[in-house]
Amino acid sequence: MKAVLQRVTRASVSVDGSVRGSCTKGFLILLGVAREDSERDADVLAAKIANLRVFEDENGKMNLSPLDIGAEMLVVSQFTLCADCSHGRRPSFTPAAPPEDARRLYLYFTEKLKQLGIKRVETGVFGADMQVELLNDGPVTILLDSAELK
Repeated sequence: MKAVLQRVTRASVSVDGSVRGSCTKGFLILLGVAREDSERDADVLAAKIANLRVFEDENGKMNLSPLDIGAEMLVVSQFTLCADCSHGRRPSFTPAAPPEDARRLYLYFTEKLKQLGIKRVETGVFGADMQVELLNDGPVTILLDSAELK
């Protein structure tokens, strides 16, 4: 499972011109689910994100976690994060999980964030053509791969 975390002041996702999910201070998470991913990957990734100390404390140091500041999160599914670009010029998306498995783990991941104490977790529309808007804070952008966290 791969995630691109963007620390944001605000973010939203729209489908057909209608906002379907949003957050204020926290993370926009672009989430890619690969074929070999399981609930364990979602558990590890969610725990890492909920406790990642990248928000500034009173001294301006990145020392506070999303849990410390009451951060909000917007999670957007993005199968293209699992693209294999090692051959040719067109990415192969065969490493991405089939839609039914990806949807299940995507929803599991969002619920896990809530169980860990993130009070507001919103989502896009799985499988839809979405437009994402954000105001990146910092900018702080972090790449995480559950395979590297186990």
